[in-house]
Amino acid sequence: MDFLNISLISSTLFCTLVAGFVLLYAIVVMPGLSKLNDKEFLRAFQVTDGIIQNNQPIFIFVWIGSIISVICLIIVSIVSEGFFNNWVLVLTGFTYLLGVQGITILIHIPLNNNIKKMKIDEMDNQNLRLERLEFETKWNFFNKIRTIISLIVSLTFLVIINIQ
Repeated sequence: MDFLNISLISSTLFCTLVAGFVLLYAIVVMPGLSKLNDKEFLRAFQVTDGIIQNNQPIFIFVWIGSIISVICLIIVSIVSEGFFNNWVLVLTGFTYLLGVQGITILIHIPLNNNIKKMKIDEMDNQNLRLERLEFETKWNFFNKIRTIISLIVSLTFLVIINIQ
């Protein structure tokens, strides 16, 4: 087994784990939290996100592992056989980095940080409602996009493994 195959397998594993994580948020966590009132929703999200932002080791290992493995896969793909022979791998890798990690960095982290610094107990019901609506709508919309992208990337990597 060469370094390209090892990079492809590790990228597939890590990206699939990330896909499962964002899918879990899309189909279980956020729909569950949506049943709460505004104050409970915001507080529950603060607590849940606090676990992640406090560098939960397995989450960090998987999340950062996906980034590192995909970057390695792109580099190894280009160096070993050239871009034109591995353009699908390179394109899929960049799609993951931009479509999953890019959305996370540009959209989700700022939204999460905004929720994190809220003083929920000091807010009135109208402000709680406005903050929740603005957050929840945008967060869920972009999470659906990164979920679809991460699932397509994982499926593409699995197909490539099977045809090699």
